Amino acid sequence: MAGHPDKGGATHDDSARATGHRSEVTLTVNGTPRTLLLDHRRVLLDVLREDLDLTGSKKGCDHGQCGACTVLVDGRRVNGCLLLAVTLDGSEVVTVEGLADGTGEPHPLQKAFLDRDAFQCGYCTPGQICSAVGMLAEAAAGHPSHVTDPAAPSGRPVTPDAAEIRERLSGNLCRCGAYPHIVEAVEDVI
Repeated sequence: MAGHPDKGGATHDDSARATGHRSEVTLTVNGTPRTLLLDHRRVLLDVLREDLDLTGSKKGCDHGQCGACTVLVDGRRVNGCLLLAVTLDGSEVVTVEGLADGTGEPHPLQKAFLDRDAFQCGYCTPGQICSAVGMLAEAAAGHPSHVTDPAAPSGRPVTPDAAEIRERLSGNLCRCGAYPHIVEAVEDVI
């Protein structure tokens, strides 16, 4: 079988398996199974952007401090710049490009961000939207935040108010300061 170059610079064929510092990893990305031969040192964000051409998630700080790289892994929001891709074998990854429904209709949060003008430069917007999707799922599953009323019954869904939304999205920074509109956009879909 003829080999083909991967974006990491090595060549391999479809039957390639773990070799040295590379391993075969299968991810379901935005509903499509993808098998890749990856260097063990590569992070998920770089694989998404460089290998799969999913450039919605951005490389902001590259230290897990800004949230521009936020994606969903197995339904949970994560910083793609901090996760080694080889540790995610068998995982489902959803990026901002994969939030639209099967007909191509934008996710309700994507619509709300547009309707509320919840972005300025837009660089942080994909991470903000993915984080908001994950945050709403966490609240629906009853996961408390720092501002959740301690008297609230444990494990019951939390309906986020503006304070909950701000707290739960505090790991995503917006250098342009679009926070009021971001909170309003999230409130629109609750």
